[in-house]
Amino acid sequence: MTAPRGALVIACGALARELAALRRLNGADAVDVHCLPAELHNRPEKIPEAVRAAIHAHRHRYHGLFVAYGDCGTGGRLDLVLRQEGVERIAGAHCYEFFASPGVFAALCDAEPGTFYLTDFLLRHFDRLVTQGLGLDRHPELSASYFGNYRRLVYLSQASASDAQLQRAADIASRMGLRFEHQPTGYGALGEHWQTLVRSAHQAA
Repeated sequence: MTAPRGALVIACGALARELAALRRLNGADAVDVHCLPAELHNRPEKIPEAVRAAIHAHRHRYHGLFVAYGDCGTGGRLDLVLRQEGVERIAGAHCYEFFASPGVFAALCDAEPGTFYLTDFLLRHFDRLVTQGLGLDRHPELSASYFGNYRRLVYLSQASASDAQLQRAADIASRMGLRFEHQPTGYGALGEHWQTLVRSAHQAA
């Protein structure tokens, strides 16, 4: 049997690029990443058992496991699975909160509860996940039903946002009839947890 490696992060596919960047920045050869499909966000009831299956599939190969998911609409069911499996996850209801940090995100929510958030991932895949995923390409009249209670779009950027990215985010806000704001966040709590994992993995390796 192969000896266990350091650590594995079981992550939402929407975090794949950010985790790859953190891996490069920190030289984390002792930490591996296994991403589940980002499309699970459209079916959050499937996230808990998908994460459990990944834990069971990989647990024997690593000294430690960590889950990079927020609650992500599971209504606490993901946390129940993780308690049963003895695995921790990053704190927060969703990636918006752990990228921005709880304090900054709370302030954004207090300033305007009706806020639609974009991350770098959602900006890249907005048409596929939102426009097509919600059927707005076929039924644009549904836009008011989905977004009628929103007043603002905030782009939470993890990497340095280019002029083209900022323009695309502003264009999306305009299409949705929302005012636009940009909030650079970096990797937030994801980066902090990654550094902790690297240290723990090297100690266990």
